[in-house]
Amino acid sequence: MRRMKHVFASLLFLIAALAVAQEEVRTEREPGHINQNKFKQLYEEFATPNTYRSASGAPGPDYYQQQADYKMDIELDDKNAKIYGSETITYTNNSPDDLTFLWVQLDQNVRSKTSKSPLRDDEGVPVAEPVAKFAAKYMTEPFDGGFNIEYVRDANGKALPYTINQTMMRIDLPQVLKSKGQVSFSIKWWYNIPDHTVNRARSGYEYFPKDGNRAYVIAQFFPRMAVYSDMEGWQNHQFWGSGEFALPFGNYEVNITVPADHILDGTGELQNMKEVFSKEMISRYEKAKKSYDKPVIIVSQAEAEEAEKGFSEKKKTWKLKAENVRDFGFATSRKFIYDMQAVKIGNRDVMAISMYPKEGNPLWEEYSTKAVAHTLRSYSAHTFDYPYPKAISVHAKNQGMEYPMICWNYGRPNEDGTYSDRVKYGMISVIIHEVGHNFFPMIVNSDERQWGWMDEGLDTFMQYMAEQEFGVAYPEAIAPNSKYPSGRGEPTKIIPYMSGDQSTIAPIMSNPENVYQLGNNAYAKPATALNILRETVMGRELFDHAFKTYAQRWMFKHPSPEDFFRTMEDASAVDLDWYWRSWFYTTDYVDIGVKGVKKYYVSDKPSKQMREIMAARNIKEEDLPPLVYLEEEESEDADAKLKGKAPSENSKTLKEFMMDNMSVAERNAIKEPKYFYEVTFNKPGGIPMPLIVEYTYADGSKENVTYPPEIWRKNDQEVKRVVASGKELVGIEVDPKAETADIDTTNNSWPTKEVKSDFELFKENLKGK
Repeated sequence: MRRMKHVFASLLFLIAALAVAQEEVRTEREPGHINQNKFKQLYEEFATPNTYRSASGAPGPDYYQQQADYKMDIELDDKNAKIYGSETITYTNNSPDDLTFLWVQLDQNVRSKTSKSPLRDDEGVPVAEPVAKFAAKYMTEPFDGGFNIEYVRDANGKALPYTINQTMMRIDLPQVLKSKGQVSFSIKWWYNIPDHTVNRARSGYEYFPKDGNRAYVIAQFFPRMAVYSDMEGWQNHQFWGSGEFALPFGNYEVNITVPADHILDGTGELQNMKEVFSKEMISRYEKAKKSYDKPVIIVSQAEAEEAEKGFSEKKKTWKLKAENVRDFGFATSRKFIYDMQAVKIGNRDVMAISMYPKEGNPLWEEYSTKAVAHTLRSYSAHTFDYPYPKAISVHAKNQGMEYPMICWNYGRPNEDGTYSDRVKYGMISVIIHEVGHNFFPMIVNSDERQWGWMDEGLDTFMQYMAEQEFGVAYPEAIAPNSKYPSGRGEPTKIIPYMSGDQSTIAPIMSNPENVYQLGNNAYAKPATALNILRETVMGRELFDHAFKTYAQRWMFKHPSPEDFFRTMEDASAVDLDWYWRSWFYTTDYVDIGVKGVKKYYVSDKPSKQMREIMAARNIKEEDLPPLVYLEEEESEDADAKLKGKAPSENSKTLKEFMMDNMSVAERNAIKEPKYFYEVTFNKPGGIPMPLIVEYTYADGSKENVTYPPEIWRKNDQEVKRVVASGKELVGIEVDPKAETADIDTTNNSWPTKEVKSDFELFKENLKGK
């Protein structure tokens, strides 16, 4: 008995040693390989939690944010395309710090004659260039669209010293602004409004030569306070053109004077409707407030076409008031058709509004306000009830830009009114996207200047969900028996980018000014990452709860990337550090495949490998307890040994052998697996993902197994799984539904599927014709 214990202990030790040896073989790395374990926690990358931002991802007990309130008088000179303004800013210092100066953003200075933005990029002589672009670059004086500051004064009218550094203006305070203190000052300014169709300015006008009118979409038009926060202090990074805006919340009272025949709308609620609306417009507006199923025309196309013919010398002042917004924008023209529809959001009514010239019809009258209303419903369902009184979509050529309660969007039919599906879907998608920006970053107020993906990526992800829901809500708008053709969000659509030239790819966690492919980097990749996280990694229930928790924690506040990452984990109990590290902090890609398959048979006799162990330790078979042995079937043809062969008949079947060594209850509980396979999966790509496998058996049945991503935690190159089945295994496919953005599917199947070349497909296509 003592010898038996000794032999058994020795055997167990040897088996354990063998397992360790096998593990070491599996974890061997190529020479020079550095094991960058994606499952390491993100302590090095994350800022340390503190009383301002908690480790859970929620605002801490000492969280603060500044407030900037504005009172403005604006006048638009339509004849000369200039805008004039005077504003009073009341700034409240809610931080624990005393401030000796303030930073104000002068974003229009990016268009001044002395702007350094055109000088910062590498350029060579192009092979060819459009005539207008060539003339603008080399044959005309540069447009001077920067701010002209007439004065900066304190509340008593005394001049305040200021220094302008490109797109930032520092105002030096005569007295320290104490913590919890408040200061008011005034700025008077003007600038030349750019033609936004020339160089894709975010704000400006479009000129219509046939009728001599302009349509204005105006934003970044006033000196705006920069953000002061616990993360950055002053966020005074220059505006170079790509990195958008970081702005504090505040209340706005804005009076805008324009030609009397203009139709205007913008951020906030109109305070003097009776002064600027006709009686007919007011009557129609009252109907629109009760119309929940379709828009009501407030200014018709016929009325807009009539207004185009005259250029009033008179003026009207539109008075708008907005509370708790981070910015302000407006649109104005005598060309605008104007429609509205009420949308029920929670227990409130919100007005969905569109403004567009006749050049936008019939497309805009059919779909714009419908898309606005749908977006408000969809986004509210996934985040929080939209809190503002309205959302406006304004038609502007080649535009896609967002501000609180208002945005400009492209999508223009041909002159005869016809349009393609591409134009239609493009218009609906950009409206969904730009209206959706009301949620991110207009309410969940991330720092766009530093983290472009936090608004663009999250919004593009939400856009994808809203587009798919749009196809369900409005089936008549899409092709029969199809789904909405989203341009971004589906895993397969990010593959060309992620598999591209690494020298032109940057991590998502990059400043938007420093990336080559901003659309893929800040929009498409984070949107796809979140879609995969929702559909494949976490599941909708866990993801949706965590995402909504983030949105509600940080609405009307300034979140950081860590706040988002931590909240998603905090509210779901899913450790996602590996996911954030892989998708957001690296330029790695997904590539998982089947490396090989081995077939084993069961025996009551020691396998070759076991016999070698026993001989080395001088152990006799009769000294061993009952053991099950698995022996690899050998064959010269790798495929032959795996297909069409029954279990070895040289030994007892597993069930017969085990019956002799089990109790009655144990015997009744087992089912005999006739086939054993060892499947090796490899991961040439750097991103670990759930290992989604479809096993196909000889009888035609299929089994789908999803191994968690943690299967790669100890070996980021290859892992093995044993398949024990009563049916013969004839096929294996990894990621059968293309859920993971796997860049190379040629290694996803066993047996290997024949992949036809483009030339072969071309020839087959010719034969078919």
